[in-house]
Amino acid sequence: MDGITDSAMRDYQGTCGAFSYAVSEFIRVSSDPLPAKVFLREVPELASRSLTPSGLPVQVQILGGDPERMAQSAVAAVRAGAMAIDLNFGCPAPTVNRNDGGASLLRSPCRIRDVVSAVRSAVPESVPVSAKLRLGWDSIDAIHENAAMAAEGGASWLTIHARTRTQGYAPPVYWEPIRQVREALGIPVIANGDIWTIDDFRRCQDVTGAQHFMVGRGALADPRLPGQIAYELGLRSSEPVREVDWIASIEGFLACSTGASEARTLSRLKQWLNLASRYGEFVGFDEVKRIDGLGQFLNALRGVLAPKSLALV
Repeated sequence: MDGITDSAMRDYQGTCGAFSYAVSEFIRVSSDPLPAKVFLREVPELASRSLTPSGLPVQVQILGGDPERMAQSAVAAVRAGAMAIDLNFGCPAPTVNRNDGGASLLRSPCRIRDVVSAVRSAVPESVPVSAKLRLGWDSIDAIHENAAMAAEGGASWLTIHARTRTQGYAPPVYWEPIRQVREALGIPVIANGDIWTIDDFRRCQDVTGAQHFMVGRGALADPRLPGQIAYELGLRSSEPVREVDWIASIEGFLACSTGASEARTLSRLKQWLNLASRYGEFVGFDEVKRIDGLGQFLNALRGVLAPKSLALV
C-alpha cells in the first residue's frame, strides 16, 4: 500500500478500533544501511512508542536483498523505537524487483532465509521479525520452499498474499496454498489478498483455516469492512455500521492529517477515493478528481455526496 497508507491514514484507520496493528509503507534498503533518522521521518509513530495518536501499534517494514544492510537497518529502526520488523518479499513493482527487492527474492529461497536470519540475529529477541511473501514469482507452488526458508531463518510469523508476482493484482487468488503452509509450519500465518467484502473474508477463512488476516485495499474501498471482520473474529462486540458515511470518513481522515501539507493531504485523499470508486461503491469521484486545491476539492466533494431529493409539487 505504498503511497497511501502513510501515518495519517494509519492514524485514521486506528480510530475505527478494528485493527490489531498496522504495517508501515515499505522503506527501501539499497546501497547503504539506513540510519535511525530515516525511520523516524518515515514512521513518525516511532517517537511515540510505535503507536499512532489513535493508539494503533505500527510495525516497521523494510525491503531489500542484502542481508547485512538489512540487518544494520533493522538495528537502526529498533534504535529509533521500532517494536517489530516486517520484511517485504512480496512487492511486485518492476522498479523494486529490478533493484533486488520485494518479490524478486522469491526466485532465491535461500536468500530469503539469509535475510530473515541476519535481521533476526541482529535485533533483540523481544522484537518480532515477520516476513511478507507472495505465493511465488510465477508458480503458486514456490510458496512451500520460500515459506519454509523464512521460517528456518527465524520469522515470528508469515503474511502470505495469495498471488504470484507475475499476476500482480490480477485475479484469481489462490487461498488453498495458505492452508497448506499454515498446516506445515509451526508459526502463525496471516492470510492476505482480495478480501473486499465480508463474504470474501468468510470464504478466505473457510479455505485457509487461518485465524489472522491482513486487509489493505479492501479496507479503503469499504470503510465498514474492518469492523465487520473484527466483529466476526470476536475482536469487538458492537455490531458494525450498515452504511458508509463518506463525509464523516473524509473528515475523520482530515482530522488525522493536520501535520501534513495541503498538497500531500489532497494527493492521499484522491488516491483513497480513486481506489474506493474502482473497487467499492463510492460514486462521484470522476466529477471531482481534476480539481486542484484542497478547499475547492472538499467543497465539490460535499456537493457530490450531499443527499439528493426530488419533490412533486
